[in-house]
Amino acid sequence: MKSVKHLIHLVICLLVSPVIHAQQKPNIIYILADDLGYGDLSCLNPGSKLHTVNIDKMAAEGMKFTDAHSNSAVCTPTRYGILTGRYAWRTKLQSGVLWGYDTMLINNNRTTVASLLKRNGYRTGCIGKWHLGLNWQKDARGAFDFFQPIANGPLQVGFDYFYGIPASLDMQPYFYIENNRVTATVADSTAGNTGKGFWRAGPAGNDFRHEEVLERITDKAVDYIAKEAGSGKPFFLYFALTSPHTPILPSPPYQGKSGTNAYGDFVLMTDAMVGRILDAVKAAGIEQNTIVVFTSDNGCSPSADFTELAAAGHQPSYIYRGAKADIFEGGHRIPFIVRWQGKVKAGTHASATICLTDLMATLADMLQQPLRDDEGEDSFSLLPLLLQKSGYKRTSIIHHSIDGNFSIRKNNWKLVFAHGSGGWSAPTEKEAKAQGLPALQLYDLKADIKETNNVAADHMPVVKELSAIAKAVIQNGRSTKGKKQENDVEISQ
Repeated sequence: MKSVKHLIHLVICLLVSPVIHAQQKPNIIYILADDLGYGDLSCLNPGSKLHTVNIDKMAAEGMKFTDAHSNSAVCTPTRYGILTGRYAWRTKLQSGVLWGYDTMLINNNRTTVASLLKRNGYRTGCIGKWHLGLNWQKDARGAFDFFQPIANGPLQVGFDYFYGIPASLDMQPYFYIENNRVTATVADSTAGNTGKGFWRAGPAGNDFRHEEVLERITDKAVDYIAKEAGSGKPFFLYFALTSPHTPILPSPPYQGKSGTNAYGDFVLMTDAMVGRILDAVKAAGIEQNTIVVFTSDNGCSPSADFTELAAAGHQPSYIYRGAKADIFEGGHRIPFIVRWQGKVKAGTHASATICLTDLMATLADMLQQPLRDDEGEDSFSLLPLLLQKSGYKRTSIIHHSIDGNFSIRKNNWKLVFAHGSGGWSAPTEKEAKAQGLPALQLYDLKADIKETNNVAADHMPVVKELSAIAKAVIQNGRSTKGKKQENDVEISQ
């Protein structure tokens, strides 16, 4: 009798334990702002004129990183790096960004964060701005047929569900897409808009209004959290905001709220959307088992109007030189905040240099699922930092500008392979070359965080060391340890 009871108990344990294990896996919500500067958050910039109360609260309840970087100074390559754990300059995209009609950048056979989590029992959702290419189908005349199923998109790279827009909110075509179909019933067109509310003219769905997009995708994200919280399975939500990128369209409750300009108002609206996500997590009763990450894809855009903001006493790039598109710190040093109650100690900060490509290795480490040689080639686990333990392994990081210029950072040294900003700030590459500025810039960020004093000529051994590291990272197809991998194209530094 005793052995029968023991056998029954063993069978119950075998049946129940996988369910318990699945429930113990944390839910993961990754919130990606669009063109938000490091200095826009009051928890990172003591002099910020924008009081980002919800993001500040998240930082107070978790860990903020003060030396976090996007892997590019513009959005498409950054998004590629987040989802693949690989630098985007290893692909055909050597500069710039994709446009609304471009095809998928992520190969279907490449592991993404979504497919990694999916094979570990997660439900996966992508809501908001995609901007990694979609394979729109064409009709017999060769014109895009928006009402045919999209042949390649988020569903082909690991996501169970997608609701969002093709690219940036100022790039045509303008449609909501649910899974692999547009939600519109008719394709209209929209005239372009100017000023801070800029968007390009182009085809638009009959249910699409630019002013409504930010709140609409947030509604979808809130609904997704409520639904998946009750599913019994862990979930991953990649929530890519459309703000505060152009068109800068704060809704009436936020207009004038910041006391700066429309961009500042839009940042506060963005903060409110983050607050809605945090409220949804609380309402679903999953705060204790949900990792929430908040970050930005690159620095603040000049579209914010830096002159107006400076007149109001606000600096979106904080103390850093440059802005979106640049190889300088303001182009790629971004907010990064993690809240994981019970695991990440509240009110902590980390000063280690990290990259947005590090998500994949972090989650693989958390799940105790070692990555293969062809997975997350430029991804290092942040788990030791989050748990305040030793073992973080990143020793260098590669930055990339909109023009395709490289820089490499190791400890306090940053070597820039460009004459100027590599982007939109003065001096541009054309301007810098005309001024006869050198092709290499070396900055000691410990002594010169504003990158004003090029000391390359005085530290040639450092230049040679960093150049060799950058060359190896490019040629080896990876920056992590492992078997050499091939880049998709030949890379010129």
